[in-house]
Amino acid sequence: MWIAEPEMDFDQDTEALEPSANQTRFGRAMRAHWFLDPSIIYLNHGTVGATPKQVLAVQQALREEMEQQPARFLLRELSALSGPSERALPRLREAAQAVARFMGAEGQDLVFVDNATTGVNAVLGSLELQPGDEILITNLAYGAVRNAAAFAAGRRGARLVTLELPFPGAEPADYLNRLAKALTPRTRLAILDHITSETALVLPLAEMAACCRAAGVPVLADGAHAPGAIDLNIPSLGVDYYTGNLHKWALAPKGCGFLWAAPERQQGLHPPVISWGLGQGFVQEFDWVGTKDPTPFLAAPAALELMQAWGLDAMQAYNHHLAWQAAVWLTARWGLEPPAPRAMLGCMATLPLPASLGSTREDAVRLQYALLYEHRIEAPILCLGGRLWVRISAQVYNALEDVEALAQAIESFG
Repeated sequence: MWIAEPEMDFDQDTEALEPSANQTRFGRAMRAHWFLDPSIIYLNHGTVGATPKQVLAVQQALREEMEQQPARFLLRELSALSGPSERALPRLREAAQAVARFMGAEGQDLVFVDNATTGVNAVLGSLELQPGDEILITNLAYGAVRNAAAFAAGRRGARLVTLELPFPGAEPADYLNRLAKALTPRTRLAILDHITSETALVLPLAEMAACCRAAGVPVLADGAHAPGAIDLNIPSLGVDYYTGNLHKWALAPKGCGFLWAAPERQQGLHPPVISWGLGQGFVQEFDWVGTKDPTPFLAAPAALELMQAWGLDAMQAYNHHLAWQAAVWLTARWGLEPPAPRAMLGCMATLPLPASLGSTREDAVRLQYALLYEHRIEAPILCLGGRLWVRISAQVYNALEDVEALAQAIESFG
């Protein structure tokens, strides 16, 4: 039988991070802060995020202000390429400073992009490759990033080399050893995830970057799932480039990502869309790539402020604890094992499903939609290594009741 939900018994190292009495109580009551369909159990925050009502209200206010005087807002106040303005700093630079501070960085080293995939494409498109050069990527990389790397390598006669990292049975030391052996004198860039998308692993990025640095290989970190989910100080990681999403765990509106580049890597780094800033420096090139809605970027600081008001440390502790509880309880319930140690999980966990549910991608699709349409549960079902897996995202609006409902639904299929 399923164990009834206990009170959140944070273990000793996170107990102090439990929300205080004057903070918002986490769990299903938090759904009131989102527009989420109340008939759906939403265990899929990690896919495209979900923006709180309060942040969307800030974005809408910005849109209305922009439409009052569009030329002033976009052409004189938004970027460093703008004309005369009464603002001390362009709007994008103010927002970039706030976002950078949240991740221990400097505003002049960070620019906004639509999403992490755009940031990856910017770095790959700016990379000088020769025939025979290599781009190293792991088998756990996000599919769109793999496509971008393959395209960049193929058009210049370079090679895309895949580093095979085990899953399940992940161990940080094994990952480091495999990485060291995969680097060669021809490796021009290593693309490493901070948190993998499908398998939901928190990789030892700082240690992996140090391994690459010792071999003279620059690192592009794909941090699509990291900002807001785990503690993040980008400069301390020792990477050359870091791109991430703010519309997932950092609660910003959709279409809000960033690209950070170490100062020595900014020269020659261009956005995928070349516009009026060409030749005027890293910030100027990325801050104006043509007319578009900049309000997701400008609303990002409000999202970070909301997380601080709710208690950022408490949110991260709650989400991590719930994800780990789900991993331990569900795998034990099904006679299986968690795929990775607790230290390698953040706010998500990708868990094996009973073998009786299938082993093909078609089985995964069928099960995912059966969960949605028959049980009103939104959760990704994956086919990895010839078996089915479910990825659970734990956000502060989730609770153990959601995990129990998922378990019962899964078991109803066989």
